[in-house]
Amino acid sequence: MAIADEPRVGGGGHGPSRDGMPLEPEMWPLVKSTYDGKPHDLATVGDAIGEVVLSRPQPRGWWVGFLAGFALLQVFLVSLAWLFYWGVGIWGINVPVAWGFAIINFVWWIGIGHAGTLISAILLLMHQKWRTSINRFSETMTIFAVMCAGMFPLIHMGRPWFFYWLTPFPNVAGIYPQFRSPLTWDVFAVTTYLTVSLVFWYIGLVPDLAALRDQARNRWQKIMYGLLSLGWRGSAIHWRRYEKVYLLLGGLSTPLVLSVHTVVSFDFAVSIVPLWHATIFPPFFVAGAIYSGFAMVVALAIPIRKWYRLEDFFTDQHLDICGKVMLATGFLVTYGYFSELWMAWYGHSLYEWGTTIERVFGPYGWSYWALIVFNCVIPLTLLWSKRVRRSPFWLEICCMSALIGMWFERYVIVITLTRDQVPSSWGRYAPTFWDYATMFGSLGLFLFLFFLFIRYFPMISITEMRELLPRKQGGGGGHSIMENAP
Repeated sequence: MAIADEPRVGGGGHGPSRDGMPLEPEMWPLVKSTYDGKPHDLATVGDAIGEVVLSRPQPRGWWVGFLAGFALLQVFLVSLAWLFYWGVGIWGINVPVAWGFAIINFVWWIGIGHAGTLISAILLLMHQKWRTSINRFSETMTIFAVMCAGMFPLIHMGRPWFFYWLTPFPNVAGIYPQFRSPLTWDVFAVTTYLTVSLVFWYIGLVPDLAALRDQARNRWQKIMYGLLSLGWRGSAIHWRRYEKVYLLLGGLSTPLVLSVHTVVSFDFAVSIVPLWHATIFPPFFVAGAIYSGFAMVVALAIPIRKWYRLEDFFTDQHLDICGKVMLATGFLVTYGYFSELWMAWYGHSLYEWGTTIERVFGPYGWSYWALIVFNCVIPLTLLWSKRVRRSPFWLEICCMSALIGMWFERYVIVITLTRDQVPSSWGRYAPTFWDYATMFGSLGLFLFLFFLFIRYFPMISITEMRELLPRKQGGGGGHSIMENAP
């Protein structure tokens, strides 16, 4: 590897050094030394990430996660077959609760999918270099989460083979989509989000696929990665076009972070139902989506970095930053809960306040307090501590608590309004076995696809990690010097 020797960067006051070479202050916490104590260079970064895909045997943790996801996927397929045979009557939905677990899971999965676009697009435009270690599998998580979310409105229709009624097709059947319905807005918002996220994800993969093509030893790997890399040669014009397209897609994806879950919140906010008809729902839903999305990213990253020994790329500094983001968005979500209670009392609306009392102390009050404990008390108490934010075990506890709490938030929104102003229409909701099978089965689909991805594609961007290296090790100097890597 021929890399020209460069002058020292910034003098000796910039923090720790390796072999007399000072590291740039914004870089050194994000890329640590290898396990044998030597500093990373262009070749070792490519080997450490590429070997996970090309030659390294999969750890036991990967097999456990993959097989668990595969088993739950079979449960999901069986539940779908039974649903299509008998209809939505196998679920616990009834007249007062027409939306059951299907819509709860839809909103929950859409929220999880927000972190990928946030990390990739918004933090890219803000030049936040810490995103590099987690942007790839967070983008992947976004795509699979949106795929899981998109299935639930379809299977909840009862007649999913008529899904095309939601699209603007010629009026040969005398039926047009109701463009004033937020359920139709969901179709456009979610499909646009999935399309842009998929293109953004694949464009970022192209240089790494070419690196795997050149590094692969098996013929089938060379052929597969060669086809997927679209003839990438790493020339100057390739890099120029890549950077322009990647930046444009980042700018295009940025408003989607705010728009998609805003449109999802309109499913509730445009109605006249007490506690749903609220202007706080759009920002409240967006903050909750980022909260649950980051929780899922960190919950997946912590075991993965341990299984594949990637602590030198996904460092404790990344855990600390992600914990701070969760702390900030968690307080925004908590403010939303307080605002709902405050406005119900302060607004002097008999229906709003009565519905609030039913939600907090009624037959489903246990779910509201579970929401408060899992979403607010546990994470927001622990994440103040830097020691907790840098501890993989305790941060994993906070992430799992937030994911459970955000699911209960959707449960509270959808299920608790079973008592309106007419006592004769009151009812109760009790989920059946098939509700739980569909919910956990969708989690199996997500895990199955995600573990397949980290088996055959680089979970961390090789290209961007090389740029984070200090100049002396070949990084920070542009793409031309990166082509010197063997």
